[in-house]
Amino acid sequence: MTLTSPSPARTTTTDPAAGPADLAGRARADGIRFLLALFVDLTGKPCAKLVPVEAVDELVTDGVGFAGYAVGAIGQQPCDPDLIAIPDPASYTPLPWVREGLALVHCDPHVEGVPWHYAPRVALKAAIAGAARRGLELRAGAEVEYFLVSRDADGTLSPADSRDDAARPCYDARGVTRMYDHLTTVSTAMNALGWGNYANDHEDANGQFEQNFGYADALTTADRVITARYLISVLAEQRGMTATFMPKPFADSTGSGMHLHLSLWSGDDPRFPDDTDPRGFGLSALAYQFLAGVLDHAPGMQAVLAPTVNSYKRTGATSTRSGATWSPRRATYGGNDRTHFVRIPDGDRIELRGGDGSANPYLALSVALAAGLDGIDRAADPGPPGTGTDAVVRPDLPPTLLHAVEALGADPVVTGALDVAGPGVAGYLAEVKREEFFDWHGTVGSWEHDRYLTAF
Repeated sequence: MTLTSPSPARTTTTDPAAGPADLAGRARADGIRFLLALFVDLTGKPCAKLVPVEAVDELVTDGVGFAGYAVGAIGQQPCDPDLIAIPDPASYTPLPWVREGLALVHCDPHVEGVPWHYAPRVALKAAIAGAARRGLELRAGAEVEYFLVSRDADGTLSPADSRDDAARPCYDARGVTRMYDHLTTVSTAMNALGWGNYANDHEDANGQFEQNFGYADALTTADRVITARYLISVLAEQRGMTATFMPKPFADSTGSGMHLHLSLWSGDDPRFPDDTDPRGFGLSALAYQFLAGVLDHAPGMQAVLAPTVNSYKRTGATSTRSGATWSPRRATYGGNDRTHFVRIPDGDRIELRGGDGSANPYLALSVALAAGLDGIDRAADPGPPGTGTDAVVRPDLPPTLLHAVEALGADPVVTGALDVAGPGVAGYLAEVKREEFFDWHGTVGSWEHDRYLTAF
């Protein structure tokens, strides 16, 4: 919910042009004893092997193997060949705040020597390459919201800070201070890594926080979101808390979003700003075309931006304790107004507000980029801003995960973004999510007991 503009793009912790040998040298120079060779599946689950520094040379030349079916949702069966995770040296990230001598490196899974197209990072790299062929680069910032909770023996969740019970806790200075040790450790780590942490705040719900860092190229930002989730989670565990990025852990509270700030560049030339914008938002014609594409494909994107059953408890909420849900229900746009699917904070960027804490950042950025580029290809116009009678009328966003999966399957641009590195990913992800919905739908819970047990 920050108003602060993103800081300038920053480099990764090693030279992006570095070769594989530089990873081993940098790790040894930093006193690293073990590296987490990490990637995520389509649901965003982080998977890793712990590799001793003595084996880093082998890691960078041969990778490290995983039984793909055991990983989770990554398009493999038990009979398939191993996934071989090949590290990206530019993503090397020391993590002494987690364990002394520990570092992380993001990897691209391969199968039989070929990048595995079901791997989300591989898909985003393919999408970025497609934009580069047009002379365009997507830069992105991400707002990472999360809850710090405790879970009782009976499964009941509550804010980890028992004093965090105010009716309007957003930005509460006392709540931030009580979580000072956790928040400042995360902030210190982000800044030491060159991410440019510029704000840490208590969000709208009890137990909810947000820690912001500067924007970068899309791949770097997606890597940082995954690293941030890991870092926040393990640091919370060290203090006896659970950090959750679940979209809506409490029925009566605001949920957690993952808002994406997007802009296109050609080299060092930003393509979104235009001081002569007749609509008054400071955007170029190209930016409006990109924005229109995002709005046009909003329903199809939601299965990626809001990919869980729980996501639609957040977007479907009509009220919360604070009086606002902060989650859009229609694909509208406007100025500095957080009720829209796309907000325009300034002429440098647009903010895509449809995503939540469960979104896979690689896939979210892939589909947003594809939607925006489709808008550019069609010279699309978003029409007047807002929700008034003169605004373009677009369909409501999907009300459930099942509706979102149906919208995904009906949108060739979004399915094409998922299949950009190879066919079958969109259909596979849709089936995974369809099964998730029916698994939930087939579960009998307390709501049904309360409503039906003695109703007839």
